[in-house]
Amino acid sequence: MSNSKVALVTGANKGIGFAIVRALCKQYAGDVYLTARDVGRGTAAVESLKKEGLSPIFHQMDINDPKSVGNARDFFKEKYGGVDVLINNAGIAFKMADKTPFETQADVTLKTNFFATRDMCNVFLPIIKPGGRVVNVSSMMGSMALARCSPELQARFRSNDIKEEELVGLMERFVSEAQAGTHEERGWPSTAYGISKTGLTTLTRIMARNLSKDRPGDEILCNACCPGWVKTDMAGPNAPKSPDEGAVTPVYLALLPAGAKDPHGQFVSELKVQPWAKDGAILREILEHSLFNSEKELFSEIRTISADGPKEHASSS
Repeated sequence: MSNSKVALVTGANKGIGFAIVRALCKQYAGDVYLTARDVGRGTAAVESLKKEGLSPIFHQMDINDPKSVGNARDFFKEKYGGVDVLINNAGIAFKMADKTPFETQADVTLKTNFFATRDMCNVFLPIIKPGGRVVNVSSMMGSMALARCSPELQARFRSNDIKEEELVGLMERFVSEAQAGTHEERGWPSTAYGISKTGLTTLTRIMARNLSKDRPGDEILCNACCPGWVKTDMAGPNAPKSPDEGAVTPVYLALLPAGAKDPHGQFVSELKVQPWAKDGAILREILEHSLFNSEKELFSEIRTISADGPKEHASSS
């Protein structure tokens, strides 16, 4: 068994995930694994970084494939005794002009961005080592979507006592009501990507609470973050940030020093803890003070025209 520390990044063959691996290779004192579902693209990404003088390691993993996730868990447990840093970056988003029916978009988007990421966490959290760091790459779009939910839904997502089972039920309800065409009248906004990130940030808060309760002495920190509006395949060419700039906040959370107590269970953007919205005023705050020029512009770029379906979140948030 290796004595090295180890960091694992999902969906890392391009975009923000790739940039996170690059930064970790430069800053992290341990082995850094670039994971991707496609062996060819993942291997090519690793070779590209090796040409920069870096030493990432490739491991195949598709978060939508339970067998793949289980095999990866077994590998890291056997070789390293667990994982020190886990960055859940993999995900997808449909483009604005995609003709796929919204009910299908809701199902497909939440299947990866929420349900598969949740499954990934449930498989890997038991092998996160003491002092470990867990980072879920979420998005400010989740906060925007939350602000558009009904007051009743907002209250549950913001609750400090919401359990994972209730959250899963809410996510399943969104998909079901989207498929029935009743989601708007039941209090949901028409943004599958946004709701998937609302769910992911809420899940992060639950995970952090559970870690504090179940493993109080292990000092594991778990946070969600928004990398910002980043120039990638998924977010479009007009975004102001480069992937390397988008990697700054996720890497900051991954490298929080030993003994740090916070942030934990927080949503972090631009290296700052963001409020998980006490009321709908959060939307105005985001639009007035966020890194995005305007909500309309952001939505257009995050979900711009595409002829080939959803783009991988390996590209953006």
